[in-house]
Amino acid sequence: MDLNELKDKKPKRPLIFYYLIVLGVLLLLNFFVVPTMTQRSIRETTYDQFLDAVNEGIVDEVQLDSDVIYYTVESDGHQQICKTGRIYDMQEVNRLYGKVHFGQVIPTRQSPILSFLISWILPIVLIIVIGQFISRKMAKSMGGGPGAMMFGKSNAKIYVKSSTGIKFSDVAGEDEAKELLTEIVDYLHNPQKYQEIGAKMPKGALLVGPPGTGKTLLAKAVAGEAEVPFFSISGSEFVEMFVGMGAAKVRDLFKQANEKAPCIVFIDEIDTIGKKRDGQITGNDEREQTLNQLLTEMDGFDSSKGVVILGATNRPDSLDPALLRPGRFDRRIPVELPDLQGREDILKVHAKNIKIADNVNFREIAKAASGASGAELANIVNEAALRAVRDGRRFATQADMEESIEVVIAGYQKKNRVLSEKEKLIVSYHEIGHALVAAKQTESAPVHKITIIPRTSGALGYTMQVDEDEHYLMSKEELENKIATLTGGRAAEELIFHSITTGASNDIEQATKLARGMITRFGMSDEFDMVAMETVSNQYLGGDSSLACSFETQTEIDRKVVELVKRQHEKAAQILQENIMKLHELAKFLYENETITGEQFMDILNR
Repeated sequence: MDLNELKDKKPKRPLIFYYLIVLGVLLLLNFFVVPTMTQRSIRETTYDQFLDAVNEGIVDEVQLDSDVIYYTVESDGHQQICKTGRIYDMQEVNRLYGKVHFGQVIPTRQSPILSFLISWILPIVLIIVIGQFISRKMAKSMGGGPGAMMFGKSNAKIYVKSSTGIKFSDVAGEDEAKELLTEIVDYLHNPQKYQEIGAKMPKGALLVGPPGTGKTLLAKAVAGEAEVPFFSISGSEFVEMFVGMGAAKVRDLFKQANEKAPCIVFIDEIDTIGKKRDGQITGNDEREQTLNQLLTEMDGFDSSKGVVILGATNRPDSLDPALLRPGRFDRRIPVELPDLQGREDILKVHAKNIKIADNVNFREIAKAASGASGAELANIVNEAALRAVRDGRRFATQADMEESIEVVIAGYQKKNRVLSEKEKLIVSYHEIGHALVAAKQTESAPVHKITIIPRTSGALGYTMQVDEDEHYLMSKEELENKIATLTGGRAAEELIFHSITTGASNDIEQATKLARGMITRFGMSDEFDMVAMETVSNQYLGGDSSLACSFETQTEIDRKVVELVKRQHEKAAQILQENIMKLHELAKFLYENETITGEQFMDILNR
């Protein structure tokens, strides 16, 4: 249960709402009601009638305006306000002097009410409005709630005990990470066991890994198992516009944590505030002050109280070395992409939430989803359930699971895209070219499925290969065979149609990337031997690479890459030439059926 969560209440209207209502009513009365009532009580007369009334002595008070004369006369015991046009003459004042009183018969165009509103009420209302607006904005920027000036208050979400509902049993595929975190949970439950031998619990543990591997989920599982308060906050929530506010939030967070010890403090995306301090003048002073405060707080608190700091990031290489030294984040826990067994376990965990057929083989699905993260596997299971509902079934089948893998990899089938007969034939030969080159090479993954149904990712077709076992190392021969397989589609187009198309753009990109990696990073070039020509950063976010060599060497690398790809392209063309009859037979079958399974492909190939 979130302690910061409030009960639903009917929202109160702000005070300014009532100020505006009162102001509006007063203005309506002044501009519409008062003038209307005044106009109704004024009687219009001629100038002759005005002079006669003056001579008779019944005019009491006169108001001379620029073109109008207002005056009052006695009528039936009460005063009547009259109005007439003004005719200028030299004797006007002498004629009226001594017979009438000069004064203000009716209010001027700016009535006293309007004058009072403009002079007093409106300034007060504007001051209150501006004050409340500034107060709310500042309170919001400082992390406070509406109407409150909460400077430097931490807005971390607090979960108590196991209310997150997540245990280690809900996390699969990360056995090593769970084992390391289990020790932290055991320390929070039985600190005496560790204190007796003199062991100290790590002050902090840093979870690193690619996006979607379950770092946040693991942190919540630790809190669920330990049944202690769990403070959860993102690193971006410390970054403020005003210098010093982020540091104040860090102080407040650790103050709350010490008060509720033993507890767990989880800072997600800690690289937001933990980046290396490069000393540049253009650096963010607020971020650096926040980092300095975090370093100070981690040094200052006593780990024996049971306050454990967990951090998560997918950019560990960008963190400040002072943050990673022993005594702060003592333990670095990698949360990598799951292996084959891990993927199978993750699929089973998520499959508990949906209805599935009894004959679903999770092992085969895990093989086909090689390289998928935990989040992608959860999405695969959910897509399978959605497909079952669309087809009117009450449970998901093996076919639903396999199709959902293709949805995650290549997108949904694009049913409204109709290829011409010639394009369909070219795509058929292109995909069979990939599959045939792969099948005729040793050290190559078996073909699992070939299709020429367009997908929303833009692919007009694709060939899926699935390894029987998990591979962690790739030999030079395997990489070369993979490059040859990637060039097989273009080689088939050249062999059959004696022309080339744009369909091989993605194949060319992947083949070039592999060839460049073999030469610059894997030391698979005779000329450069075991010298790294390229460095990779952000390995968990795609791996940005940069060459670290002279321009002459870069030219030589480009030449080597072209030679390698060209050599494998020629090998693919030779394989297809030697098996041209099988190429025609398989392409014809794919053209007619649009999809071939791995069993059908091998059956036709081995006839």
